[in-house]
Amino acid sequence: MAETICRALRDGALEGEHAPALTIKDTLSIPFGFHAFTHFLCNLSSNILSAKSQSQCLVLVTFSKSPSFYYDLLKSKGIDVQMTKNWLRILDCYSDPLGWKDGGSVDLVPNEIEKICKNVRDLDKLLSSILELGKGVVGQGKSRFSVAVDSVSGMLRHASVSSVANLISNLRSHGQISCVFWLIHSDLHEGRATAVLEYMSSVVASLEPIVAIGEKGSSENIFSLEQNSGKGKFNVRIKRRNGRVKAMSEEFHVERSGIKFMVISSGNGVVNKTLVPKVQFNLQLSDKELADRENVVLPFEHQGNGKDVEIYDGRRSLSVGQYDLGTPVMTTEKLHTKTDQGKGEIHYLRDSDDEHPDSDEDPDDDLDI
Repeated sequence: MAETICRALRDGALEGEHAPALTIKDTLSIPFGFHAFTHFLCNLSSNILSAKSQSQCLVLVTFSKSPSFYYDLLKSKGIDVQMTKNWLRILDCYSDPLGWKDGGSVDLVPNEIEKICKNVRDLDKLLSSILELGKGVVGQGKSRFSVAVDSVSGMLRHASVSSVANLISNLRSHGQISCVFWLIHSDLHEGRATAVLEYMSSVVASLEPIVAIGEKGSSENIFSLEQNSGKGKFNVRIKRRNGRVKAMSEEFHVERSGIKFMVISSGNGVVNKTLVPKVQFNLQLSDKELADRENVVLPFEHQGNGKDVEIYDGRRSLSVGQYDLGTPVMTTEKLHTKTDQGKGEIHYLRDSDDEHPDSDEDPDDDLDI
């Protein structure tokens, strides 16, 4: 599932559609969302550097870490930091978010990669700074760039939910944005804030503990949490363009080198739940029922039974060798053999021969059962 997210961020947006958006959310009980965020960040950076990604530049908006942290992170993953000036831009909202250290709104640092935002409350200015940094690398054409926000929770400390949602919506709908992804600590906010961000996302990745708090007894639960520290479930919900939602789950393990994802093992007692609703009737068919269904003659399947198939259009006309449809029904009943007794027939006679087959008249008025 993590690999599916990496491919979605790499492939980017389709022409005429909004850019894919990823929400990564964690809680205090499983605080490893930042490890997942840096995993996707480094993977996308590697794809951009090797020209495998749709985007040609990455704009990183930092709220929880300094730019130097990300330089060290990329260097530890084998990415040449000296080449970052060709594809990386950092909007620093961490060093001086409210402009207390110095006046001004936005300052450009000497290395031309970073830009310091000194008023994170002004999201309109923040949006223009993001677009300015990205376009400074890819230009004004059809080339695209990606945007990553390391903590939407830090943004929500200084701005309302509606303004943050408006910022993300403007990024997704911009013609030069390839993808957008961010991290949020869901238990720090009201459920409404998390729900809004999930609604705007095409992919939602949530980290959950393997053993829920309060699921077992206190002592047993604490022991289980200690045993599974650094481990958890990585639940992914992907929204398709046709409206369908695909839910997947796998395990993760946080190591010294980073976060690792693996398929859920049956030995852990974790089984994927079926999405079929619980109903009071059986939806499955036996082999005999399947065979009987195949033998059912459908109404639109014309059966000749060895004779020519004649399709009657409802007109009171005579055909070769056919008796007059205007004769009384009693005459027709006399033609029935004993084997036909007990069978019903439906005679359909139109009021006039001049009536068109596609007439607005209710055809049920002419039925004689």
